[in-house]
Amino acid sequence: MVKHSSQALNRTFAALADPTRRRILAHLARGDRCVTHLARPHAMSLPAVSKHLRVLEKAGLLRRRRYGRVHEMRLDAKPLREAAHWVEEYRKFWEGSLDRLAAYLEKTNKAVGKGKGQR
Repeated sequence: MVKHSSQALNRTFAALADPTRRRILAHLARGDRCVTHLARPHAMSLPAVSKHLRVLEKAGLLRRRRYGRVHEMRLDAKPLREAAHWVEEYRKFWEGSLDRLAAYLEKTNKAVGKGKGQR
């Protein structure tokens, strides 16, 4: 199994837990944006959006560049890739478990079918 920093994964999943932050990341996936542009679609104050941006920044999901008073944000997908790899390991586990369950049920159904034919 791939080793991941527990603290980094915790920050990533905590950041992704909020729908506003997920929408912000979706906007940034289309290109770099300034803070005011990111705040526009949300019914909240600029300081509230800034708090969301700080959470995303601490999780390493975005990078901030300053041009005078303008703060431009850029998506950094590395933490998302690491979280996806972590989830992928568990997907493999569950698929394997479900495959074993399906095989067991198929075997059980055949045994039950044979038992009914003998009556």
